[in-house]
Amino acid sequence: VVLGIDREGEKQLLGLWIGEAETEGAKFWLKVLTDLKNRGLKDILIACCDGLKGFPQAIEAVYPQTQVQLCIVHLMRNCMKYVPWKDRKAVAKDLKPIYQAATLAESEAALDAFAEKWDEAYPAISQIWIRHWEHVIPIFDYPMEIRRVIYTTNAIESLNRSLRKVIKTKAVFPDEAAVCRLMYLAMNNIAKKWNRPIKNWRAALSHFAILFPERFAI
Repeated sequence: VVLGIDREGEKQLLGLWIGEAETEGAKFWLKVLTDLKNRGLKDILIACCDGLKGFPQAIEAVYPQTQVQLCIVHLMRNCMKYVPWKDRKAVAKDLKPIYQAATLAESEAALDAFAEKWDEAYPAISQIWIRHWEHVIPIFDYPMEIRRVIYTTNAIESLNRSLRKVIKTKAVFPDEAAVCRLMYLAMNNIAKKWNRPIKNWRAALSHFAILFPERFAI
């Protein structure tokens, strides 16, 4: 499922594809993004994803100007996999200054401080951030109040939870078309409840106009 935010700050369901995104990687996402472009999606300013395999490479091929922002919530969850329960609260607290820093320089300093404190116990965590750093830092182009609009996939996670509830009501589907029909009807019903723009959208628009002057005008 691909969910977009239009110029008015309203959520728009852009499509549903059935496939093995995790195993096919860039090939799968290239097909999805090419389909979107062929259907008239001319540009994407920022694409927030949860570390999808092959997604950055695919979007660079189809929408080369798009900023790819890694979902910070998913990044934190991934880090917590390496931490026993007794240290999770402390580790999460020390990771916060990295993504809540006012500037990129402060964020880099916070990452260095985290590595110095925790690398001996959990070396994988700082390496995760370093490995994905290119797709962590786009948020620092924006003020605090609109970063949450950009760095989380909560909206699509909520949609996916609702769709899973619908699917559970059916034990068996005769074919792929039956799955698509049920999902389509469910998504339409869910979309009817989206009746207001997302929070802080006006502030986000102003920043988009400054950062993307050739591609976005208010």
